[in-house]
Amino acid sequence: MIAEYALKAQVLHEVGLAVASAGIQAKPMEMYGVARDRLIELGVDPTGHVQRRLTGEILEGAGLPVAMSVDHQAFVHETFDREVPLFNRVCYGRDEPLLDLGEKLPDWQANTTEAETYVRQMVDRIWEAIPHFKANLTQFLPRSDGN
Repeated sequence: MIAEYALKAQVLHEVGLAVASAGIQAKPMEMYGVARDRLIELGVDPTGHVQRRLTGEILEGAGLPVAMSVDHQAFVHETFDREVPLFNRVCYGRDEPLLDLGEKLPDWQANTTEAETYVRQMVDRIWEAIPHFKANLTQFLPRSDGN
């Protein structure tokens, strides 16, 4: 969801792409406060965000579906028999996941200071990657001849 808002803020108005996010789970919960607050500091208002689960319809409507982590990538492959690149592959040419808070710090609730620092760093890392995403985007879009 962070990448969705970073892309909308930095790229959408320039290239006319529709940007959306969907996860492998859709839990009825608000965006983590630290992530929301950092996005607001960057000039983005994510307050209307609603989580949704990835469906075949959403996937088929995406010009370039991208996974943030390996488990998301595996879910898309196993559920929809489709390969999708990792965000860092598009940005930097590296098959390197961006770990969710729970993946990076399984006991994050026991160390909220470390968790908050990690989330702020993750938002900044994604934000700073968007110009690279934009620069490399066309290499990953399907060609008009279907290949």
